[in-house]
Amino acid sequence: MTEITNNNPTHDKDSSVGVLITNLGTPDAPTPKAVRRYLKQFLWDPRIVDIPRIPWWLILHGIILRTRPRRSAELYKSVWTDEGSPLLVISRAQKDALQKRLGGTAKVELGMRYGNPSIPSALEKLRQHGVKRIIVLPLYPQYSCTTAASTFDEIANTFKTWRNLPHLQFISRYYTHPKYINALCSSIQEHWTKHGQAEKLILSFHGCPKHHHTQGDPYFDECMETAQNVAQQLGLSERQWLATFQSRFGRAEWLKPYTDETLKELAQNGTKSIDIICPGFSADCLETLEEVAVENRSYFIKSGGKKYHYIPALNSRPDFIEAAASLVLSQI
Repeated sequence: MTEITNNNPTHDKDSSVGVLITNLGTPDAPTPKAVRRYLKQFLWDPRIVDIPRIPWWLILHGIILRTRPRRSAELYKSVWTDEGSPLLVISRAQKDALQKRLGGTAKVELGMRYGNPSIPSALEKLRQHGVKRIIVLPLYPQYSCTTAASTFDEIANTFKTWRNLPHLQFISRYYTHPKYINALCSSIQEHWTKHGQAEKLILSFHGCPKHHHTQGDPYFDECMETAQNVAQQLGLSERQWLATFQSRFGRAEWLKPYTDETLKELAQNGTKSIDIICPGFSADCLETLEEVAVENRSYFIKSGGKKYHYIPALNSRPDFIEAAASLVLSQI
């Protein structure tokens, strides 16, 4: 029998800090097969769709996964780049920029809640690096049970297989962090300097079923507080800005006002120019590049609008990377 002593221990050799940044995820390719695989994982998460499992399984496999992947694949093709999915390309750039900013202070890895690189694979890389402490930064400024909580679920599920657990610090939101708000305002002001200021600024956040809000999810309130902080810092009057919600799915009521319907109404009521930004998205993706920049622009122009500008997500802007670094360093 081998005696275990304190001499030359094999555990806890490295006391370094690991940082796991996460985002929602993306298909591996703009093909029906890859999209089907991605949607199957995404839509089966009870944090995303919380109806009883048996009827939902029948709907998901009998209807949605038979029809939606082909349509979604065509949309992904319209935004795909030579390097791959915009979300993945930008997320990797964010990881590299944050690693450069933190230097040797911490080891940074990227994990996607759905698809690749997965959260379990990113955590395994940090474990192989020998970290004893992991700081998790989901790149969702506003907390929602569908995003940050689901990320925590996946981390907890991964840790079930680990014998030696690291110290975990979880940054669940940063919706009013001064450097995040400053980065948003700077990106808007830079756009205005280059293109001029539109009649109205729309701050469009990803939608969420209304019943999540009524059951205690703070997402709606945090989105509105982000929007109010931005409007106040930019010196906008109440008539110059509006917060809306996009990307609804299914027949249930979602958070309102809806972005697409609001744009149609504004154009029909005489608003001629719109600037729109998506503060809840840390990286441009299908929902911003296709839905907001293209589809919603079409709704506005066809309804009588004249000028429509989408202001890109913060992506790997230096001021946003500085905001992320500030969040991490505050935990260290």
